[in-house]
Amino acid sequence: MPVEAVAPTSGATATEAVRAPKQVMDSELFLTLLVTQLRNQDPSSPMDTNEMIGQTTQLATMEQLTNMANMSEENFSLQMRMAAAGLIGQTVTYTNAAGEAVTGTAGSVSYLQGVPTVNVDGVDVLLDAVSGVVAAGTAAPAPGGSAGSGTPGTTA
Repeated sequence: MPVEAVAPTSGATATEAVRAPKQVMDSELFLTLLVTQLRNQDPSSPMDTNEMIGQTTQLATMEQLTNMANMSEENFSLQMRMAAAGLIGQTVTYTNAAGEAVTGTAGSVSYLQGVPTVNVDGVDVLLDAVSGVVAAGTAAPAPGGSAGSGTPGTTA
C-alpha cells in the first residue's frame, strides 16, 4: 500500500532554512563549552581552579592572536592601496597575457577587487603583475636589461 507524503501542519514549511553548524571556533564557543563543563562537573571532584584559569588564559591569547591577524591583513591591504596610488603618473612595466613585457604610464587605480588594479595606457593590470616602475621624466630601462651603472642624483 503506497504511503502519501504528509504536509507540515505547524507554521514550519519545507523551505525554511536549516541552521548550519558553526564551523569556526571562537570565544563564544569556548565559553559555552566551559559553562557546560562547569554545569556537568562531578560535585565530589570539582574542576581545578588552576585548570580553569589556564583555559581562560588560552581564550584571551586566542582572541589577541585573532585580533593581530586581522590587523595584519588590514595593514597589508592599506599598504597595497598606498603603493598602487603611488604609481599614478609613473612609467610601469608589466607582463601581458602573451608573456611580453609592456611599458606604459599608470593613469588611475581601482580598489574594487581584493588586489588594486592599475590602469596602464587603458589596460587594467593587477598590482601583483607590475614588474617595474620608473619615475616620470627618466628613461625606462630596456625590458630584461639593467638600468645601467649610474643612478639619478649620484655622481661617479
